[in-house]
Amino acid sequence: MVDWTPKPNLAVDLKRLSLSAEEGFVLSRLDGGTAASHLPALTGLPPERLQAILDRLVEQGAIQPAPAPSGQRTAPAPASRDSTEDPLPEPEPPEASEDEPDDEPPEALGNFRQLFETRLHPLNENERKARAHLAEEPELSAFCFDPVPAVLKALLDNPRVGLAHARLIARHHRHPAGLEAICARAAFAADGGVRRWLVRNPQLPGGLFRRLWSARRLMELHKVMADRDIPESTRRTARELLRHRFSKGPSEEKVELILHTEGRCLLSLSGLPVDGKTAALLCGRPYRSPLFIQNIARWSAAPPALIAHLLKQDAVKRQPQLRMLLARHPNAPADARKTEG
Repeated sequence: MVDWTPKPNLAVDLKRLSLSAEEGFVLSRLDGGTAASHLPALTGLPPERLQAILDRLVEQGAIQPAPAPSGQRTAPAPASRDSTEDPLPEPEPPEASEDEPDDEPPEALGNFRQLFETRLHPLNENERKARAHLAEEPELSAFCFDPVPAVLKALLDNPRVGLAHARLIARHHRHPAGLEAICARAAFAADGGVRRWLVRNPQLPGGLFRRLWSARRLMELHKVMADRDIPESTRRTARELLRHRFSKGPSEEKVELILHTEGRCLLSLSGLPVDGKTAALLCGRPYRSPLFIQNIARWSAAPPALIAHLLKQDAVKRQPQLRMLLARHPNAPADARKTEG
C-alpha cells in the first residue's frame, strides 16, 4: 500500500457524489493529517481493500490525489528501525503539529466580520433569519459571524452552505446550540477542519465533544488533551474520554499511543492496567529510547513481562541507571530486585 496522507477535497460538494457506504465510512475517517499506512488500524479494513477505496475516492474527486513521484529514490529506513516486520509506526514526538493553515486569510475574515457588524447585525433577528436562508456571497460568509443560534440554523438551511462556512461557524460562533446545529450535519461533523476549530472554541459542550470524539483513535484524543491552544475544559474532557477509551479500546491503538508518545501518555493514564494482548505487542519489539524506558519504569501498572523484556535490552545493559529504575519497579522479576539490592 502506497504511503501518503489522503486529504479531503474541500472544493467538492460531497452530496453530489455517489459514494458507497464503505467509501463514505473511509472518507469520514480522513482528517488530512493521518497517513495511509495508519488507516488499516483506524478503519479495520485490509490494506489492499483500503487502497482500492482510496483510488475510487480520488477518481470521484472526494480526496486529493497522492503526490506524483519526484523521480528520486525513496530514502532508506532510519538505522534505528529494529524490525522489518513491525506493523506499528515508529514513535514520533506528540508535539509535532498537524494543524492546517487558516481556512481563510486574515484580511478575508476581517472583511466578512466587518460586513456582518456594519450591514447585517443592525437588522432585527427575524430579518437576519430571512436573509440568511437565501444569502449569497459575501453575505453568506458574513452570516457565519452571527451570534444568534436561530439565525445560524436558518443559514444552515441555505443550500449554498458548504464546508468553508461550517469551519467559519466552528471557529467563531460562541453559542453551544449553534455548534450543536453544525454538527448535526454528518459531513460537517466528520470534517477535519471543522473538528480542528471546534476543539479550540471555548463554547464547545462537553457532551458534543464526547459524541464526536468517542470513536476517534486514542492518539487523536491525546493530541487534544496535550494541546495548550485548546481550552482547559475541553482538554479535561479529552483526558476523561482518553482514560475511558484506553481501558476498553483496541490493543493496537494502545500500543500506538504508548509508542508515539514514548510513554509520556502514561502520566495521564496512571492506575490503568493493560490487557495481555497489549502487553504481548509491547514485548514483541526491541527498544533503544532511554526516555521510553524511563517512562515505563515510572508506570506503576507496567506489566511484569514488559519490565522483564526491557531488562534484556542492550540500552538497559549499557546504562546502569536504567537497569536500577526497572529493578526497583514492583513488577520487576525477583532476581533483578535481588541483584540491585
